[in-house]
Amino acid sequence: MNWTEPRVPSDALGNATGLLQPGDPAPLELLRPRGASPWLFVVDHAGQAIPRALGDLGLPPGEIDRHIGWDIGIAGVARRLAGLLDAWTILQPYSRLVIDCNRPLESPTSIVEASDGTAVPANIGLDDVARAARQRGIFQPYHACIAQALDQRAAEGRPTLLATLHSFTPAMAGFERPWHCGVLYHRHTALPHALLEALRGEGDLVVGDNQPYAVTATSDYAVPVHGEARGLAHVELEIRQDLIADDAGQQMWAQRLARILAGLAPRFTN
Repeated sequence: MNWTEPRVPSDALGNATGLLQPGDPAPLELLRPRGASPWLFVVDHAGQAIPRALGDLGLPPGEIDRHIGWDIGIAGVARRLAGLLDAWTILQPYSRLVIDCNRPLESPTSIVEASDGTAVPANIGLDDVARAARQRGIFQPYHACIAQALDQRAAEGRPTLLATLHSFTPAMAGFERPWHCGVLYHRHTALPHALLEALRGEGDLVVGDNQPYAVTATSDYAVPVHGEARGLAHVELEIRQDLIADDAGQQMWAQRLARILAGLAPRFTN
């Protein structure tokens, strides 16, 4: 079966009712769709792009570069992992301040009016039409691509281990987070617990068990919809942003994770 990239709705490409315009980034980046690895990586907050139609969201200079705008460093880790493991990887390039692609559409944090003390003026008082444009232009095509990837792998009888990749800020609300990384999960525990054990077995990492966040059906989208609802083995991994803010850190973490994940895969695909 040949991979067919999902169709992006026409109104997402710049007509009078759409959001994205010619020259805006596509709503997803697809790497290695014929990769041999059982791992499928998805990155909900890979970038900090803003559609041209939304200007700078009214943000003060530099705010989009903070952790509120994107998951710093994780795209670089994901791209390297894709290459090291020959793994199908799907990245979402728009800022989470435009729309958060790891939140249910009905969640109050889907399109936030403020984040970590910073107001997002362009998000205040949005009407249903404006919200729907962001959903159609970014959220829906990104998740349609993930669903299509999973459908295709299932049709081909290919085993799939789903990993959602994120990064977290070293400090929040005055609390210095001690974890180097965190393994997050909800109902499925076998793969997360195995990854937690493997990471802690490295000997030089402080690894959070459902820290600094925990997955829930109301606060998350990718794990409940693409993992739990399909009965797939899945895990969410968070890496502290100061450890992957540069190329050297991204390469080091990608190499470490490639070794660990390659070792875990046979336990969950045989």
